[in-house]
Amino acid sequence: MARINFVELPVGDTASVKAFYETTFRWALTAFGPSYASTMTGDVDLGLQGDRLEATKAPLPVIEVNGLDAWTARIEAAGGRLVRPIFAFPGGRRFHFVDPAGNELAVMEADH
Repeated sequence: MARINFVELPVGDTASVKAFYETTFRWALTAFGPSYASTMTGDVDLGLQGDRLEATKAPLPVIEVNGLDAWTARIEAAGGRLVRPIFAFPGGRRFHFVDPAGNELAVMEADH
């Protein structure tokens, strides 16, 4: 299984952007510290990354997979380039890569 399950947006002020989405669309966003919040629907969720050191330059599609470790070699063999090695986050692990067109994406596996 591999599917886009998350899109992470770079934001400057997490609180104000969180309030915008909650007010405008009536979405419930869970705060994970002062600089991160996300919806938790279990479908395609939205994350808000307010930490400038962690944020990407553009929206970050996140692809959910099983067997995360095997995917790094698979992506490199197909012409992708790893730009951030596997790391843990609340709820799982992920890594970032750039596709042949220069788009940054992430691949994640949820904790089971």
